[in-house]
Amino acid sequence: MAEMQVELVAVERRIWSGPARMVVARTTDGDIGVLPGHAPLLAQLQEGFAARIVEADGTELNVAVHGGFLSVTKQKVSILAEGAELADEIDIAAARTAYDEAVRAGDDSDEQRETLRRARARLLAAGQSV
Repeated sequence: MAEMQVELVAVERRIWSGPARMVVARTTDGDIGVLPGHAPLLAQLQEGFAARIVEADGTELNVAVHGGFLSVTKQKVSILAEGAELADEIDIAAARTAYDEAVRAGDDSDEQRETLRRARARLLAAGQSV
């Protein structure tokens, strides 16, 4: 199966890099799936959602993405995130608590919306329902 080079970078660290079969992410224009040979593009990532990378061996890597951009060139696919966490780094109980509390509070403050987005992204990356 065809492969492409993928790089997942957050402001604070390089998270993952390697060959992959597919990348799926949510942009501000909707969900996008990127396969080898995809047309070049630059898209803004939607905050509060997870991205998925299908590695060359078929392993799925799920990541909570907290804003940023998706860049596709002929050479590689880059997820340039403001912040990101791999699924196995996420404390699911803490994310669930934060999500439930944010929903209950119903506050429309910027801080509350950010808490809700981050908790939702963490839960989705960890395979949990929201």
